[in-house]
Amino acid sequence: MLVPLPFPGPLDYLAPMSLEPGDLVTVPLGRRETVGCVWETDRTLPADFALPVGREVPLARLRPVIGKLDVRPLPQSLRRFIDWVAAYTLTPPGLVLAMATRIHLKDAPKPALGWVRTEMPEGDLRITPARRSVLNFASSTPMTTAELSSRSGASAAVIRGLASSGLLREAVIAVAAPFATPDPSHGAPKLSEEQAEVAQELCGPVEAGRFQVTLLEGVTGSGKTEVYFEAVAACLAKGKQVLVLLPEIALSAQWTDRFIRRFGAEPAVWHSDLGAKRRRETWRAVAEGSARVVVGARSALFLPFTDLGLVVVDEEHESAFKQEEGVMYHGRDMAVVRARLADAPAILVSATPSLETLANVESGRYRHELLTARHGGATLPDVSLVDMRADPPERGLFLSPKLCTAIDETLEKGEQAMLFLNRRGYAPLTLCRACGHRMQCPNCSAWLVEHRARGILTCHHCGHTERIPKDCPECHAENSLVPIGPGIERITEEAKLRFPDAKLLVMSSDTLGSPATTAEAVRKISDGEVNLIIGTQIVAKGWHFPKLTLVGVVDADLGLGGGDLRAAERTVQLLHQVAGRAGRAEHRGRVLLQSYVGEHPVMTALVSNDFQTFMEQEAEQRRPSFWPPYGRLAALIVSAPSAEAADALARDIALAAPEREGVQVLGPAPAPLAVLRGRHRRRLLLRTMRGIAVQPILREWLADIKPTGGAKVDIDIDPISFL
Repeated sequence: MLVPLPFPGPLDYLAPMSLEPGDLVTVPLGRRETVGCVWETDRTLPADFALPVGREVPLARLRPVIGKLDVRPLPQSLRRFIDWVAAYTLTPPGLVLAMATRIHLKDAPKPALGWVRTEMPEGDLRITPARRSVLNFASSTPMTTAELSSRSGASAAVIRGLASSGLLREAVIAVAAPFATPDPSHGAPKLSEEQAEVAQELCGPVEAGRFQVTLLEGVTGSGKTEVYFEAVAACLAKGKQVLVLLPEIALSAQWTDRFIRRFGAEPAVWHSDLGAKRRRETWRAVAEGSARVVVGARSALFLPFTDLGLVVVDEEHESAFKQEEGVMYHGRDMAVVRARLADAPAILVSATPSLETLANVESGRYRHELLTARHGGATLPDVSLVDMRADPPERGLFLSPKLCTAIDETLEKGEQAMLFLNRRGYAPLTLCRACGHRMQCPNCSAWLVEHRARGILTCHHCGHTERIPKDCPECHAENSLVPIGPGIERITEEAKLRFPDAKLLVMSSDTLGSPATTAEAVRKISDGEVNLIIGTQIVAKGWHFPKLTLVGVVDADLGLGGGDLRAAERTVQLLHQVAGRAGRAEHRGRVLLQSYVGEHPVMTALVSNDFQTFMEQEAEQRRPSFWPPYGRLAALIVSAPSAEAADALARDIALAAPEREGVQVLGPAPAPLAVLRGRHRRRLLLRTMRGIAVQPILREWLADIKPTGGAKVDIDIDPISFL
């Protein structure tokens, strides 16, 4: 029995009823009860099952299962997936099971009951007009007491009296499926010749029902979604289920609208913002097979699909697919595993594919389909640099004269412009101009970010918040605190002063708190109610705004520093995606990149629109030293309540480090975020050649390491963040 807790494996229980693998049950655990899943059944006791002296009944040591839940068993493919994820990430399998069952089985809905007419004769029962009215309306279709009372005009007491006499009986009211079935023939689009050819290639593995991974690469605005919708239609025509993963909840609103236009029904949506009731309904609908298409965040991988026929990962390059806490896994990579275990094809979609995916294409593991032209005759935008050394903004401002002029021209033509800065808040740093004191989080090695609209300083890592002080807390100088650098609030403030007649809309996680508010913002942009959009990375996520013709990147250099392995790759992907929002309809788009390092390879690639050459250069830099994807990495993150404890544990781990050919251990070293949520952190990095698996090495390495005093070691296989 696997329970959703960090045990190393299943526990043994006695089954007083007939149970099969996958059944969900309630079991005792200590002094409480929990939900568990039957992982395997065996009528023999384990070989190491030692009996107490004098015990005559061996099975008496096993506690019995309390009861079986009224829910479909977890499919075998999901159970195999849970085991695979646990083994790959070196996580107790119970914690992976928890992601598949955590809240979705609590408070299972009780069936609704109604009244139906029995075949019992009326006999000697006195039939009053009220009773006669009830019997006339009652039928073989169950009706609730309230409904039957409303139709007949009789009271609830009359209905209960007829039930007592046997003329009515209770029956379960059938509940309509929460999701309509999408129609694969509804709203079929007119595809270009190139699109149709690619769609046919994507449909082949779906119709054959075989596992195969295909990268669908296409320039921004090339209609990638409409093309893979044809593979979705092919899967629906076969009566199978589809899983589509999106990197951000915010994307689901516009994606869902496009899905409804194509298939005439809403998909099932799965993300953390759903209410508990809706999550339970969706979970059960997936398990029963009535939810045919699910679009969701990475956690949707753990839904109990009964007949999965296609997995799609949209914007596969996005780092948001990486789960950084708890069970650390990459949604894109695990989606491929989920598809393989279900013997279903997988489609990875992006205009800027990750180097990992391109390496798999290069090695022949993945197929590659390419869309080279924007849909409907639209052309790619012109991208140019604004050299901030030669054309700087006025002192204290952040928008260059060249960019401001371009915005004026765009707004005068009745078109829309966008300003992009991937930094929340008003300013990333606040310091005292008298003594130089910097406002820092008390729990983390991070500066507090000013959010002037709310009058607070906040830490974006732990959530610590405090009011903006009037005086310096260090030297007590009055009115000496000044914001350093721009955040999106500061750019909005500048834009309001510079473009007073513009109709502004801000898109960031601080202003778009739910899919509903995101959908409303998208509607305003699409309907032309706003003409100047200011946003963080959320505006780069595949939106289609036909009237948007100008994109200005306020700080194109942001993200290039810090020594991150993937800094350049992520920057070029993000800015390429942002640039792709411009000129997606009949008017040609323009993109202006404000930069102090115009000679950087990222800027060269963006201006020349040569993503392929840039990625080839990235590959050549990583290949000789076996950096991913040409080698394997695993991060060990040591954390403890004190720096001394963290150092001691990290030192013990380093002293036990493996020594073998093709394996290298880097560290220990303080993490860039050396303190996070009050815990001191140290990092070690295990690097191996591509053909060497890191999991067996880690198991042997850490087998004798026993953290004490609140210290712990977290393992991140295939890390993408090095904070």
